[in-house]
Amino acid sequence: MLMVIVAALMASIASYYVMDDSLNAFAYRTDIEIWVFLVASLAVAVVAFLTVVMQAAKIALSNPANALRYE
Repeated sequence: MLMVIVAALMASIASYYVMDDSLNAFAYRTDIEIWVFLVASLAVAVVAFLTVVMQAAKIALSNPANALRYE
């Protein structure tokens, strides 16, 4: 989860500067809210966590004899 958090932080910072720079070209611009980045980071963290949990459960519930048969 640490790598997901670091990646989300780096992506949020980079996208903030790119979006802020592109929005400066418009006469009627809107402010970029921080909650957008927090929600996106939370969604990414939840997807990564669920993926790891599902893969771990799949391996934990499998029969070890099937894995040894192919070794």
